[in-house]
Amino acid sequence: MMPKIRFHKLAAIVVLIGFAAWMGTGAFSSVGSAAVEGAAKTGDQAKPGDQATPGDQAKAPDAAKAKAAEAEPKAPLRTVAVVTPPRKTYARAIRISGLTEADKRAVLATRVAGVIEKLPVKQGDHVKTGDLVLMLAAEEKISMVDNARQLVVQRQAELDASLRLMKSGNLPKLQLDTARSNLTAAQSQLETAQAELDRNLVKAPFDGVIDRVPVELGSSVMQGGEVATILKLDPVIARGEISERDLGYLKLGDKAAVRLVSGQTVEGTVRYISRDASSATRTFRVEIAVPNADGSVPAGMTAEIALSAQPADAVMLPRSVVTLGDKGDLGIRAVDKDNKVVFFPIDLVDDSPKGLVLGGIPADARVIVAGQELVKEGDVVKPVEADQATIQKLLGEATTQ
Repeated sequence: MMPKIRFHKLAAIVVLIGFAAWMGTGAFSSVGSAAVEGAAKTGDQAKPGDQATPGDQAKAPDAAKAKAAEAEPKAPLRTVAVVTPPRKTYARAIRISGLTEADKRAVLATRVAGVIEKLPVKQGDHVKTGDLVLMLAAEEKISMVDNARQLVVQRQAELDASLRLMKSGNLPKLQLDTARSNLTAAQSQLETAQAELDRNLVKAPFDGVIDRVPVELGSSVMQGGEVATILKLDPVIARGEISERDLGYLKLGDKAAVRLVSGQTVEGTVRYISRDASSATRTFRVEIAVPNADGSVPAGMTAEIALSAQPADAVMLPRSVVTLGDKGDLGIRAVDKDNKVVFFPIDLVDDSPKGLVLGGIPADARVIVAGQELVKEGDVVKPVEADQATIQKLLGEATTQ
């Protein structure tokens, strides 16, 4: 008795027989060709029995891609706000930190040792050139000066008498020469005595103010001992250091504004620009002379110096328009005549409360003031003129930053 054939085995045999029959017909060989021909047809219907060539098969994907690209909608151009800013001539501002100092400063000292006999000045006194600041006791030197002065008077009288006698013919010429020689020797002796007395005197070398007197009347001082400090504060000097990059923008006589730490602002002019850079900082010393007749500006006060250098053609724009270029340099993006985005490196002329004063921007540049961060160089954009409200808003934001 034959064993029963299970159902799943029977089903497998039936599927195998059907697949073998389909393979035998050869109908599967036209499936791929029919698909290619259907995609490659552009207007003409394929005739029955036609077969696709290898060239047709290569052109079919390219044609499909071209149609797909044409079918895709183009992305709209990005809209940016632009403005053609008015141009003005701005004085380049260079701001540096510094301090004030006296135009002249001298520490007065004695040339001989002695006891202070006269001290007619005190701290804060204003003195003129040649005013007595201090005198050491010098009784014997004063006496020597008086004796030498009397001797000069005597020798002068002798010379006058000799001249009268010679005119009358009662005195030989040789004795007249002796009288003249005696007068010259007496005058030399007086000058020597006066010089010795002057060594006991300390006088003001220039007009100024006595800033410090570390000695008292009657005290003893050694030779070379400090007895007073005198300052010349008119003009007062504001000193600072500028970088080598800014050196070419300055010249002697340029105006400068000096803002003191007290809040006071004074005007001055550049009187000195060093030609030798500091080896440590590569900066150059600059001195600003500020008129100070009333002495209101002291020496040694911290100051901010704003130098008004040579004028430059520039525009004022809000801080928000400044961006970084592809090379990392600061600049602005603008739109050219073909509505393509271009980049211009900037030259910072001044940083004012109303905005940035920028140089290096062409006269016909349409500066992007909104949307500059969303585009890059070479992009084609749709520029729209910014209205005054937008510009004022941007400038208002710049003033609050």
